[in-house]
Amino acid sequence: MLRSLVFTTALSVCMPFLASWSIETDCSTRDKHGLFDIREEARRFIAQENAKGQERWDVLEPNAKVLVPRCAVPLQTRWTPKSLGRSKPSVMVICAAAVPNAVMERWDVPVPVERKSGSP
Repeated sequence: MLRSLVFTTALSVCMPFLASWSIETDCSTRDKHGLFDIREEARRFIAQENAKGQERWDVLEPNAKVLVPRCAVPLQTRWTPKSLGRSKPSVMVICAAAVPNAVMERWDVPVPVERKSGSP
């Protein structure tokens, strides 16, 4: 009973924060790399890809559960290799060297993409 009450109270306190969160407001800080900035890097990559050829792509939202440390070097991007087993196309946003932390030295985040309607 007490656990249930604590959980309900904690949930009601967190709800306004969760309702106001969006990728648009999830910018990078001193300690973490924000999903907004990761998505923007994927958008730059896709803009270059769209300028190259016949296919046209739209960038979707990265997984909102992703939390990665701030990158210490410029981000890199490329198509996610099919060998990683993703069922749909995505762009891999890569950090080759994160700021010193206890969790990870480097990271990569797949950002899903889809063909624009009307594309071949």
